[in-house]
Amino acid sequence: MTNPMYEALFAPLADNPRPFLTLADGTGVSAAAFHDQVARFSHALLACGLQAGDRVAVQASKSPQMLALYGAAVTTGIVFLPLNTAYTPDELEYFVSDCGARLLLVDPGRIDALAPLTGRLGIALESLGPGGSFDAMAAGQSAGITPTARDENDLAALLYTSGTTGRSKGAMLSQRNLLSNAETLVTLWQFTERDVLLHALPIFHTHGLFVASNVILRAGAQMIFLPRFDLDQVFDVICNATAMMGVPTFYTRMLGDPRLSRETVGHIRLFISGSAPLLAETHVQWSERTGHAILERYGMTETNMLTSNPYDGARRPGTVGHPLPGVSLRIADPVTGVELPQGETGMIDVKGPNVFQGYWQMPEKTAEEFRSDGYFMTGDLGMIDDQGYVNIVGRAKDLIISGGYNVYPKEVELALDEMPGVLESAVIGLPHPDFGEAVVAVLVPTDDGPEEAQILQVLSAKLARYKQPKAFIILPELPRNTMGKVQKAELRRTYRDYFRDMSARGVSSSA
Repeated sequence: MTNPMYEALFAPLADNPRPFLTLADGTGVSAAAFHDQVARFSHALLACGLQAGDRVAVQASKSPQMLALYGAAVTTGIVFLPLNTAYTPDELEYFVSDCGARLLLVDPGRIDALAPLTGRLGIALESLGPGGSFDAMAAGQSAGITPTARDENDLAALLYTSGTTGRSKGAMLSQRNLLSNAETLVTLWQFTERDVLLHALPIFHTHGLFVASNVILRAGAQMIFLPRFDLDQVFDVICNATAMMGVPTFYTRMLGDPRLSRETVGHIRLFISGSAPLLAETHVQWSERTGHAILERYGMTETNMLTSNPYDGARRPGTVGHPLPGVSLRIADPVTGVELPQGETGMIDVKGPNVFQGYWQMPEKTAEEFRSDGYFMTGDLGMIDDQGYVNIVGRAKDLIISGGYNVYPKEVELALDEMPGVLESAVIGLPHPDFGEAVVAVLVPTDDGPEEAQILQVLSAKLARYKQPKAFIILPELPRNTMGKVQKAELRRTYRDYFRDMSARGVSSSA
């Protein structure tokens, strides 16, 4: 038995002098040097007492060390759980406790703040990155390692996602789920060892880790590995790239910069967008300004990538293209699961090697999300047009995708409703030129309702910043149907142009 992901993604780096990473300061990391770090980190994980099947959680800044930790987890068969750096300690405690992690790795500056948490949970705590205790532990380890034998169906990673109600769910992703998707995308998007990807995405997220990084590793290509999206850095290094993957925010901010031109990006062969809806007007503006058509695709935590506009062929604004090779996608009646005729709107159901194994320790919830014939119900509503392109119409569960991050209204509503002065709330997503969608809180206050600044101050301790509302709308009452259910669709229709109108008045909405 071998280790499929190690053999396909990381083994080719060993003893290979070719460039692999270029960092923001211009420092280069060769393939061989990166593989050595993967090997040393593998030994360090084992020295911490972890073994195949155990979980390691990491909440740390984007760095080559974090990417190497992912490689080390793959190499040793340890299940990798990356966590958003914006999560508060309360949020972090739930994820680490629920998955039963044996080790939590964080930035060196957060050790003291999180020591009480790991002490309560009885798990090990180490720091990752320059000056980190884990790095020091790994420095004395061997650069040679025999990977742990794993099957393609063995668990490789956990990523937590949430529903509109209930607790967060850990999506179990196997080696086959991740590797099959990377191999498909390398072929579909025509990545080769000659490519250099401008990587400014986070790597605690499907897009930055399991799409961007895995694709480059599988293709034997290179990355310009930026810690975050920064316009000046992007324009400084884009001349050395052949491709870029981003969220709509990247493209809207670049469009707002006079440095973007046909000459600036003329050498780039491919721009890809995902993680949030790309407005059709952004697609058109980018094409007119640069001569490039952005390739939009569609995926989710539980399935990796599902569809893509074509590499060769029309990339249609407002659509997410065709199902990937090997992925079965249908539009079904949300209740019965019966496939609907072309052009009708229904639930997007999918099946394929990329679809996850289920939710961690939640067999009943897993069973609820799969049809009897094995199709996974995405919760997204869509239709397939007369040219076979998938169009996302809406999300059945009110999920908001803001700046590429999932926001679940119920979580924000619960935090708002606990506040003195808030009688009730409804949280919705509204179209936003920068974030794709922005979180908006519709509030019914009591007579002495709180000020917006007070609300945000309270929320800052409870919720990651991307979950906090970008705007507040005050109403005397929420619209309801005859059964008393809040009509969020009506709110979205009524305030659809809220941010466009703000922009027309010269009011900033990009906080």
